[in-house]
Amino acid sequence: MEEAGKEEARKDYKWAGVDIGAASRAVELIREKAGPTLRPEVLAGVGGFSSMFEIDPSRYEKPVLVSGTDGVGTKLKLARMLDKHDTVGIDLVAMCVDDVVACGAEPLFFQDYIATGEVVPERIAEIVGGIADGCRKAGCSLVGGEIAEHPGVMEPEEYDLAGFCVGVVEKDRIIDGSRVKPEDRVIGIASSGLHSNGFSLVRKLLFDSGEFNLDDKIRELSLPLGRELLTPSFIYAPGVLEVARECDLKAVAHVTGGGITDNLPRVLPDSVNAEIFLGCWPVKNIFTFIQRVGEIDLFEMLRTFNMGLGMLLVVGPTGVRKALQVLDMNLYRAYEVGEIVEGDGTVRYR
Repeated sequence: MEEAGKEEARKDYKWAGVDIGAASRAVELIREKAGPTLRPEVLAGVGGFSSMFEIDPSRYEKPVLVSGTDGVGTKLKLARMLDKHDTVGIDLVAMCVDDVVACGAEPLFFQDYIATGEVVPERIAEIVGGIADGCRKAGCSLVGGEIAEHPGVMEPEEYDLAGFCVGVVEKDRIIDGSRVKPEDRVIGIASSGLHSNGFSLVRKLLFDSGEFNLDDKIRELSLPLGRELLTPSFIYAPGVLEVARECDLKAVAHVTGGGITDNLPRVLPDSVNAEIFLGCWPVKNIFTFIQRVGEIDLFEMLRTFNMGLGMLLVVGPTGVRKALQVLDMNLYRAYEVGEIVEGDGTVRYR
């Protein structure tokens, strides 16, 4: 009977696979990462049941709240394979804040959701450290999140990430593409690499066949293959907001899944086309390597990957020089990559 009682006492939440103590330790580590990101408008930060953010009434006449949510996708599998978890949080923030800024909204605060098979506090802190780094780059506050332990659903080393961002824009300064017209110009801002899109194709192409390994050194790549693929996304929000303040910015397209081909039409009127001039911006070697190994058609590459341009801006013909100067001063490499012509709302390449 005594032995049975001891056995019964062990049947707690930890026995079932959920370690509340580990989650609590992870939250303490997260507070250290999130603290430096908090803006003065944050009234309640990490650790409560909810978070509060005060909108300064002196800054806006008709504030419009803008929200966006996204994940990192199968790039996480590479992070797990390399046991390197400090950059995917940057990708998570980038996917959300750069969607929000596409309408001219300033990112205000961010929340994350981490689902994992087992809470390892140090790994969680590494992930959230990247999220906090991304929030600092974007100028928004990491105000909270959720850690969900899913034993029996996910393997202990598995995890998935989702993020949620809220921004604000003055109603009469919303950028929606409606003013885009023929003779406007397209500016492309350089990407750091693949960002977070196309990884299912990359994994199947490079690794499922066993032809390549993550630690392979490829002649045209500066880093081992896995580290090159894990390069974190650029965060464009601060630069785009500065262009919006200094120039007549008419449209913004975040180049994610679907590449230039599918994302730029999302912000174009049906009466125009965007003509993109191939060869007028540098394409990173990681893209030419993937294209060569997979023998992938150029136009398929352009509708799968960002091909070196992570964000596209549309400005009037007289605003190009100023916009490029603003981006250069904010340490973004940018190029005039196309023009707007009469059409039917699509992208054409020439």
